[in-house]
Amino acid sequence: MRKQCLSVIVPCYNEEEVLSAFYQEICRVSEGLAGELDMEFLFIDDGSKDRTLPMLKELAASDGRVHYISFSRNFGKEAGIYAGLKNSVGDYAVVMDADLQHPPEYLPEMYRSLASGEFDCVAMRRVDRTGEGKIRSFFSRCFYRLNRKISGIDIVQGATDYRMMTRQVVDAVLSMSEYNRFTKGIFAWVGFRTKWIGYHNVQRTAGTSKWSFGSLLRYSLDGITAFSTVPLAISSLLGFLFCILAFLMMIVVLVKTIVWGDPVAGYPTLITVILLIGGLQLLMIGILGQYFSKAYLEIKHRPIYIAKEQRLAEPEKEKGNEASSDRE
Repeated sequence: MRKQCLSVIVPCYNEEEVLSAFYQEICRVSEGLAGELDMEFLFIDDGSKDRTLPMLKELAASDGRVHYISFSRNFGKEAGIYAGLKNSVGDYAVVMDADLQHPPEYLPEMYRSLASGEFDCVAMRRVDRTGEGKIRSFFSRCFYRLNRKISGIDIVQGATDYRMMTRQVVDAVLSMSEYNRFTKGIFAWVGFRTKWIGYHNVQRTAGTSKWSFGSLLRYSLDGITAFSTVPLAISSLLGFLFCILAFLMMIVVLVKTIVWGDPVAGYPTLITVILLIGGLQLLMIGILGQYFSKAYLEIKHRPIYIAKEQRLAEPEKEKGNEASSDRE
């Protein structure tokens, strides 16, 4: 009977400082699973500017389990996850970071939870944010609360991209092939039986985070617009409320002028109202622009990523010609 295979998908961007340590650790953990699983290590080089790709080539030359895809430029982590899932050949797939903030020692527990048949997906969530800035942690918590309330999908507080899935879940995620990807939302949207495992925050082994506050803010806005139209509804509601307010204000001014002869306040009131309404209009137009821009990018049907070079595992014959056609 054929042993099942686990594809370990690792998006990488300028990870030369941690790559060797990650490889050693994943090899150590994989030894404990050798009797139950074959392993595939699929690294996605997201247009790195350091020695990440040469190091991956060296690993691939010495270890047949190591495969890689190198993008023509930096397409972002979301594209890296998609490319990894699309080109993985395992019966199971796990997505994890190369900086060891996703501890590999949880892999055996994750696999056995799936192998039991009780769950389709096992996901990791951070139970604390030790070592992370207070402001960043505060905004992160606010984002999860806000997204749960307005999107209709349950993104668990502290959820990470570190999760192991059956092939059925992988195929479901790949069926959502939109260009503007928010993977945490996609994982939640497709459903399936998910087991959550909490773990304490782990600091990077080396190097610095590639996520600045600005990039995280843009990422959170992408997450909101990807799975919720509530901001558009808020725009309509505010417009309706201001129409009512303007009508009531008109009645008040007429009554004060005709009945009591009270002169209407002039320049300061007028400027204040113009600035308020003008600012709100620009804000609402900006919200509309966000949705239009997402639709504009979707209808272009651009590829999610472009591979410059790659070394991939040969798909098994029983996976069919369709699997073969996805590989160069």
